[in-house]
Amino acid sequence: MWVKLCCLLLYFLALFVLARVFEAVAWYESGFLATQLVDPVALSFRKLRTILECRGLGHSGLPEKKDVRELVEKSGDLMEGELYSALKEEEASDSVSSTNFSGEMHFYELVEDTKDGIWLVQVIANNRSPLVGKVHWEKMVKKVSRFGIRTGTFNCSSDPRYCRRRGWLKSTLIMSVPQTSTSKGKVMLKEYSGRKIEVEHIFKWITAHAASRIKTIYNSEHLKEEWNKSDQYRVKIYLFANLDQPPAFFSALSVKFTGRVEFIFVNVENWDNKSYMAEIGIYKTPSYILRTPEGIYRYGNNTGEFISLRAMDSFLRSLQPEVNDLFVLSLVLVNLMAWMDLFITQGATIKRFVVLISTLGTYNSLLIISWLPVLGFLQLPYLDSFYEYSLKLFRYSNTTTLASWVRADWMFYSSHPALFLSTYLGHGLLIDYFEKKRRRNNNTDEVNANNLEWLSSLWDWYTSYLFHPIASFQHFPFDSDWDEDPDLFLERLAFPDLWLHPLIPTDYIKNLPMWRFKCLGVHSDEEMLETLQDSESDSDSENKEVFSSEKEVSEDDDLSAFHSRSEGEPRCGAETCSCASKYCHHEPYERKARSYGSYSTAGDMEPDWSAWPSEMLHCTECVVCLENFANGCLLMGLPCGHVFHQNCIMMWLAGGRHCCPVCRWASYKKKQPYTHPQPLSSDTPS
Repeated sequence: MWVKLCCLLLYFLALFVLARVFEAVAWYESGFLATQLVDPVALSFRKLRTILECRGLGHSGLPEKKDVRELVEKSGDLMEGELYSALKEEEASDSVSSTNFSGEMHFYELVEDTKDGIWLVQVIANNRSPLVGKVHWEKMVKKVSRFGIRTGTFNCSSDPRYCRRRGWLKSTLIMSVPQTSTSKGKVMLKEYSGRKIEVEHIFKWITAHAASRIKTIYNSEHLKEEWNKSDQYRVKIYLFANLDQPPAFFSALSVKFTGRVEFIFVNVENWDNKSYMAEIGIYKTPSYILRTPEGIYRYGNNTGEFISLRAMDSFLRSLQPEVNDLFVLSLVLVNLMAWMDLFITQGATIKRFVVLISTLGTYNSLLIISWLPVLGFLQLPYLDSFYEYSLKLFRYSNTTTLASWVRADWMFYSSHPALFLSTYLGHGLLIDYFEKKRRRNNNTDEVNANNLEWLSSLWDWYTSYLFHPIASFQHFPFDSDWDEDPDLFLERLAFPDLWLHPLIPTDYIKNLPMWRFKCLGVHSDEEMLETLQDSESDSDSENKEVFSSEKEVSEDDDLSAFHSRSEGEPRCGAETCSCASKYCHHEPYERKARSYGSYSTAGDMEPDWSAWPSEMLHCTECVVCLENFANGCLLMGLPCGHVFHQNCIMMWLAGGRHCCPVCRWASYKKKQPYTHPQPLSSDTPS
């Protein structure tokens, strides 16, 4: 999880740097930055009209370019970034969808029960034509959708009883606006009563009703009273402008942030005395002033703070977020982090997607489960102070220059989703390359495994948990249920292939005992040389004995193949201990314990058997590689009591041979511990 989180943070850092590179390239090619102000005098009439439409100001009665330019200047400063976004939005020919209501319940659920937005619905009466034609309605939908106003069509033929109850006997336009200034208040439905069925007139009717919800101040005394008033709203945004009514984007935001932010329009058109404005720090108009308990913030001075609905919406969301905003943000971050598993996981393609689906399900489940207590705690009354301190922290952090850069980058990448996805894919491929390079030396099979091999291993793992004891849930040594339950044994007999090729989880290997081989003394060089010669001759004779006995067992080919692979591999690199060189002979198992534990020569030093686990048989040679144990080498024992080099027996078990190389006892199955016989006086080393 931490690896994926670090990868996600690196991706966000790369996006931040890439955005700065784009700004530098744009400045080099065009000579201006996105925050640079634009002189409206230098713009064409078409561009000025586009800016007014994006801000939501009517210009139908202004035929002259001078009048249009003055209206742009009165509504706020124009930046290069806002001009670029407005022109791109106008060039985009994406059709905006409109909802078709199927009946009363559908209309109530979307329109009357939605208390934080504006709806424009065209009602078509029975056997009547619509009030607005299809072409004009499409233009209307595209115009109002810029300001977050949703549209729909209600055909009374689908529910004539509801239309009669509402009094919709002729085709008309219905607008729904929240009636109160509290969150989740009542919704008020207004019917269009104008005579001119034109897009501009209908839009003026919409903006007039939306602006009526905003508190308007017309004189300095009223401003002084409102500025010093303390009420439920902790955050207020003032628009000081010389306009008849606030822009449509400002009115739409007042509906969207109902109960969170109070919007106030200060009309300074006929003010003679502006001394109080100077006292509170307002020296120019138009100005967008955010007033919080922490102080005053002038909107429009930092990067990305444009006079548009989208820019101001992201700004206010960062200052006064809802719980739903935080949940959506956490959901996006968690899923972006989970998708990193597609590139971090190595191996077959199917394996990557299986791990990805598992990670997505796990992360989203944990996210939802963790949000449930948070929502419950937020309902408690004594957590109001904690909630206020959290919002204060949001306001402090999101009015910084760094936060304005982050908001500007968010708007840029969200308006270019192809760029966002391509950079995410490129970042993931880089992670995949470095992760594959890191794992190539450690596990070649995992990196180069194909889909069929991985599916085969997945099936082996699945069937091993169906037909074998689950070793991962038990600690070695454990008692097998097959010894007590004959039904499991009978079920196993029904699958002869599974009987011949057991599918055992390898989790038990980590619980096998390991220790280091030690001797009680150090031998001279002559004794060590003699011991090595004796062990070499004994190994040759014993090797023949091992191969002859292994032919009587069914897996002699696997063992000989292992010997051929291990010829050139180094054993333990410690100094060889010239302890007794007698080792286990492949005799019947009743006599094997004695010979396996025998050790004695007249001049040899005795191994330190106190370091051995009590249930392990004493031995000085590994029968897998046919080499003596060296002083300080790492040993591993099996449940049957036989001891081997740790590296040798690990390779033996990893090859699928889950049994002892000597006695064929199951390596995952517990056995009664062997009791060492008391050594005879003649066997005691001198």
